[in-house]
Amino acid sequence: MSKRQLLISGAVALACGAILVIFTDIETGVVRWVNCGPLGGPQEQRSEICR
Repeated sequence: MSKRQLLISGAVALACGAILVIFTDIETGVVRWVNCGPLGGPQEQRSEICR
């Protein structure tokens, strides 16, 4: 594997990792909003996550 291919592979891996982190943060926020917001039941709204 040449140095150029290694750099490109590293850049692609870094980009994939960044995309995974971004989507995980968005998913966590959406789940918290659904559970703690107007759509969540009283039990979920009193949970430790919603405090």
